[in-house]
Amino acid sequence: MNDRLPPADKTLLLKCARDAILNGLRGEPYPFADLSIYPERLIKPGATFVTLKINGKLRGCVGALDAKLPLVQDVQEHALAAALQDHRFPPLSLSELQETEIEISILTHPVQIQYENPDDLLNQIHPNVDGVTLKDGHNRATFLPQVWEKIPSPEMFISTLCRKMGAAPDLWLVKTLDVFTYQVEKFHE
Repeated sequence: MNDRLPPADKTLLLKCARDAILNGLRGEPYPFADLSIYPERLIKPGATFVTLKINGKLRGCVGALDAKLPLVQDVQEHALAAALQDHRFPPLSLSELQETEIEISILTHPVQIQYENPDDLLNQIHPNVDGVTLKDGHNRATFLPQVWEKIPSPEMFISTLCRKMGAAPDLWLVKTLDVFTYQVEKFHE
């Protein structure tokens, strides 16, 4: 990514994420950020994922692949959704918030990969760099680049992503899928 955020902006986005979660856990409405108080780079549309971890273990992760909202609002919305609406976990409790670490991933615009066969696909994906989205008709799934830490084999990475999409793990070996890659700028508390 070429447009890295300065440290002060990262700190500000992390604070916005934590404040949105805190307000949500208290049952208080959280207003979208007053955009006039933020630098222009934080009010341009941005696509983010917000990941919550407790003691290094995933506790929630929600995001979007497409930049539609101003970056600061996208972070707020996904922070609250990661805390309360990730279907894999019960809603975060107020008592858990203090031990929760927030990580924000800002996504680049996805680029579609054109490939001839499975080997060609694997040669165009960069482990530990690329996030990958698979699409087959209306089914779609993505893994952030951070997932390479747990699934370092490109073949297993794509097979597991097929399974996440609700398909057979070998679908990518027998059918040409729509495949997109993106990179992230990630930072955490």
